[in-house]
Amino acid sequence: MKLRVRINRHTSRVEVPGEAAGLKELTDIVRETILSSQGLSADSHFSLSLNGSTLLTDSGQTLSSCGIVSGDLICVVLPESTAESDGSAAARTTGDSDNQNQQVQQVQQVQQAATTSNQSSSSRLAPTVPGPERTGPPPPRWEPMLCSEAEDGRAPASLELLLHSAQTSSPSDAVVVAGHLLMLETGFVPQAGELKASEMPAGWRSPGVYKLQYTHPLCEGSGALVVSVCMGAVLVINATLKVNETVDAVRKLCVNPSSYVTDQQPGKGAAAIYRDLRKLSRVFKDQLAYPLIAAARDAVALPVLFGLAALPPELVLRVLRLLDVRSVVRLSAVCRRFAVSTADSSLWRHLYRRDFSGEEPAPIIRSPSINKRSMDDQ
Repeated sequence: MKLRVRINRHTSRVEVPGEAAGLKELTDIVRETILSSQGLSADSHFSLSLNGSTLLTDSGQTLSSCGIVSGDLICVVLPESTAESDGSAAARTTGDSDNQNQQVQQVQQVQQAATTSNQSSSSRLAPTVPGPERTGPPPPRWEPMLCSEAEDGRAPASLELLLHSAQTSSPSDAVVVAGHLLMLETGFVPQAGELKASEMPAGWRSPGVYKLQYTHPLCEGSGALVVSVCMGAVLVINATLKVNETVDAVRKLCVNPSSYVTDQQPGKGAAAIYRDLRKLSRVFKDQLAYPLIAAARDAVALPVLFGLAALPPELVLRVLRLLDVRSVVRLSAVCRRFAVSTADSSLWRHLYRRDFSGEEPAPIIRSPSINKRSMDDQ
């Protein structure tokens, strides 16, 4: 006969052999198997009940005579003292089980963290495998960059910071901010004292006029004043160099801000506001920054640091051989050194053989009035 035995809310299945099995055989099976599974001693006192309602007493009768059939639920009834001790034992068992579960979870967390660390280390050491192409604009890359190296969609981070701190409101403002950065790139230092590279000097902007003052560490005792004035659609930039309180050079540059600045929109970065930063850098440095440094060094009798004049005579002559005749003539009027270099006889021999060799001289054509006058003179 197969029965179900419940003790402390735990149900087990047992099988009582023999068709004439009695209540004693069932009691022995419960004592030997069920009690031990619940942590109880085999000597514990207990009673059996059919379906938890009627207590069964052992009087030698069979299970069938007690109304028990296969599949019935037999409940084990324990005394109160045994039940309390059993409850505490169950609580201890549950606590131990919870502690074990917590320990297992902690071990699993440590193993998972170690696995993640190994995977990240492997990903750093393993070669990069190209993934799917990313849609949309690429993220900005902040790396050292000059304005002369700017490309479409990219701008120097220093220009981005200056533009943010200046809070420009017109294309002329943006051009002056870029000009200030170009002066810094060529080594000029603002006279405003200790100034952060990401901030414009105080008082640099007033209605219609921009004023910036600089010094240069290579030109001691000199100062440069850059004043920009808006004249219609043109921004006129005047740079004045003073060495020992004496004006030694004045340079002028006229630019159209709309050629280098797009229509400004709130929230746009420097890459979206500026256009053709390379050209602006070349024009500004060649016509303002570099001539100021050269004039300052010449005023204090220092050698030239850059440009064609800084090259030795043999290299200057090789450069001149690459120019056309008209450019050589114009260069000869720049300064005394270039006048001497362009007067070299080997240079003109080379230019004649390159540009005029094999050409017949053009015939001289005189007008009739000149011929008639010459005949009358005779």
